Amino acid sequence: MKLAVITDVHANREAFEAVLEHASSQRVDCHALLGDFVGYGADPSWVVDRIRTLVDEGAIAVQGNHDEAVVSGPRDSMVPQAREVASWTRKQLSGSQIDFLGALPLSVTQDEQLFVHANNVAPDQWGYVLNRLDAAACLEAATARHIFCGHVHAQKVYHLTTGGASGAAEFKLGNTFLLPQSSRWLVIAGSAGQPRDGNTNACYATFDTETAALTFWRVPYNNSQAAAKIVAAGLPSALAERLLRGE
Repeated sequence: MKLAVITDVHANREAFEAVLEHASSQRVDCHALLGDFVGYGADPSWVVDRIRTLVDEGAIAVQGNHDEAVVSGPRDSMVPQAREVASWTRKQLSGSQIDFLGALPLSVTQDEQLFVHANNVAPDQWGYVLNRLDAAACLEAATARHIFCGHVHAQKVYHLTTGGASGAAEFKLGNTFLLPQSSRWLVIAGSAGQPRDGNTNACYATFDTETAALTFWRVPYNNSQAAAKIVAAGLPSALAERLLRGE
């Protein structure tokens, strides 16, 4: 089965539409949607409805910290802008949309794959996987061979060998590489809706569960339109500006 792994859409309709269209061109069989569907962007209602449709069609979906913030209220650890947008977003969503976000699981395991937003060690604490040691802790805590997560907003891949050695793997965008069975793997798919690595193009990954073939993709989209919508909605202009800089 070929998966499209998409995370951190952040209510960015333009980016999500572009990624879904590109994934369709790659003939994916299923979508794995790894949370933070809302927050920062101006189209939360459209994005949540699109996620619900994909789930109805068989997609995997898990909850992210911005989704939780809309359902239960933002945590004190959230930065002020994120707290402001969470409150605004809640007013844009219907009761059934909020209920949908609240009912999403924190993680899903399917065959040899584990899907989670932040990390699987303590998925409800929203800790970041920032280096090989963080990744190794996740891999040691799981029985799945492949862990897929988001939250970091940049594309990364880490491995843990059977002997306990860990490291980060090198990759080239658009090039497919196989994940050898001699290691276990953690893949961070990057952010579709708010990339933060200096590249403004939306991120996602495809993964073939039978061959363990992984490809990272960057997809151009109309980020100027997405940024203009943020300003028009009265949300912080800095959130619009960062889409134009990929930060």
